[in-house]
Amino acid sequence: MTAPPRIAPPPIALARIALARPAELRQCRVRLARVPAAAAEARGHLRAVIRAWNIPVDPDVAILLTSDLVTNAIVGGSGGAVTLGIRCSSGRLRVDIYDGSRSLPAADESATPGMGPGLALVAALSTAWGCFHTPAGRAVYFTLAFQPGLPE
Repeated sequence: MTAPPRIAPPPIALARIALARPAELRQCRVRLARVPAAAAEARGHLRAVIRAWNIPVDPDVAILLTSDLVTNAIVGGSGGAVTLGIRCSSGRLRVDIYDGSRSLPAADESATPGMGPGLALVAALSTAWGCFHTPAGRAVYFTLAFQPGLPE
């Protein structure tokens, strides 16, 4: 018995899929010097991206968590630079902070005097967070689910 012939979808359907897909994913990366001013620079970049891409998340929460992770990378990381990665897809904002450290933070890291609340703040305010090794060190990230009802 022979298999029935495969019917290709019309070209218009493929064009719609191809056009819709890139609009769902937006991303950018910014390399920052590993200096105290990097946290302020990261906050400014994130604030601009949230406005430009019209991302429906609480900007204050996103900026606070970004500032905390960048500060942790500056104080506890290694290497000369920190990279801020911002991505929007699947109804979420994701912010990654890359640095040269090889040690991954523990979920139960407690607050350090003079350094802030540790990852407890990120865990409490984000939709999800995590960390992973990279070829150059590590990345720590958080996500925030879109909140379509937020006022602009």
